[in-house]
Amino acid sequence: MSTHLITGAGSGIGAAVARRLLERGDELVLLARDAGRAKELAALHPGARTLVGDLGNPDRLSWAFAQQPLPERIDSLLHIAGVVELGQVGELTPKAWHFQLNTNLVAPAELTRLFLPQLRVAQGHVVFVNSGAGLSAHAEWSAYAASKHGLKALADSLREEEHGNGVRVSSVYPGRTASPMQAKVHQQEGKEYDASRFIDPESVATTILMAIDLPRDAEVNDLTVRPGH
Repeated sequence: MSTHLITGAGSGIGAAVARRLLERGDELVLLARDAGRAKELAALHPGARTLVGDLGNPDRLSWAFAQQPLPERIDSLLHIAGVVELGQVGELTPKAWHFQLNTNLVAPAELTRLFLPQLRVAQGHVVFVNSGAGLSAHAEWSAYAASKHGLKALADSLREEEHGNGVRVSSVYPGRTASPMQAKVHQQEGKEYDASRFIDPESVATTILMAIDLPRDAEVNDLTVRPGH
């Protein structure tokens, strides 16, 4: 039985991954930003454990975890949580930049640092759910794309550093996926949201499970997933 630490398990891709892993009998530790959210995640995913830590404030993660029992073993660390706030460079404030960089980049780096000892012992797997914006940036996506370009750099560096320790590192780059985040993006863009036009979160979950289930003789480094219609 494997143990997985997941961020973003409350909706979208993260919820789909958590559900699939629980259904097959794996153990889950779900990161929640506060105690109230932890109760919601526990109700959404019965049988999963929760761990409280705010990705929006990565400087406090180490302190927060010191107050709670931590899993002794982690077979995979799945970075799925993310935030987005669109805006032109000439309009985005430092607050908007920090909001996205902290949650999408600095927090995953800090989480990885804090749990690397467990991952090394288990010869585990770190999966960064990135974005098409992590490969190319478009107008009004500068802060989000910068955070995701940085996430690619984090994954690439970590992969080289931890290869000798047996830790596998994968980046998954989904295109637009039907999720609450996508609904928010459409609201910011002033466009009508039609979930049927985008990737089902279950399809992205399938690619993530494929990566972590791959036999030890192989490793998925970068996997791009695009809408099929």
